[in-house]
Amino acid sequence: MGDRFQVIVDLDADEADAARLARRVVERLVAEGVVLAERTTCVPGQPLGHPPGPHWERAVTDDWDLEPWDGLAVHTRRTGFTSGADMPGAALCPRCGASTPLGDETWQRFGTAMRTWYDTGTATVDCPACATSVAVPDWAWDEAPLAFGCLGFEFWNWPDLTDAFRAGLAELLDGHRTTYVWGKL
Repeated sequence: MGDRFQVIVDLDADEADAARLARRVVERLVAEGVVLAERTTCVPGQPLGHPPGPHWERAVTDDWDLEPWDGLAVHTRRTGFTSGADMPGAALCPRCGASTPLGDETWQRFGTAMRTWYDTGTATVDCPACATSVAVPDWAWDEAPLAFGCLGFEFWNWPDLTDAFRAGLAELLDGHRTTYVWGKL
């Protein structure tokens, strides 16, 4: 069956903002009863997370068979979020909208930039179509999403989060851009 996850990634928060914004979001989710304040070993691959609260259903669609059995991991460091084992087939330029197929040579260029971003916090890739230098976190991806940010809210084994919940969480992030990544391991 595997473990399923959904991540709301803040694309604009830097490392200085991440902890402050994370506290704000977690405090709101605790106040609404979506998660508990205490941290336990409730998320795969992380030492601690926030277990579902008594009103977890406020975050999810009405179409669910099972209650969440894992919790919320909050990431406050530079992280590359992926949808799992599959990688995208193309990168989408946010400036001109061109789709760049990710063949071996192109993947190498993007991979090098992604590693540089992870190590330093800044890296760009020039769009082959419009020649604009685009920051790694600004690229979009077809098929299997990727996201790069210093702040992510990762819900493990929860029913589908609603669009309204995701939008409400984003409103707590000082107007920052967010993206949604989901997958299964």
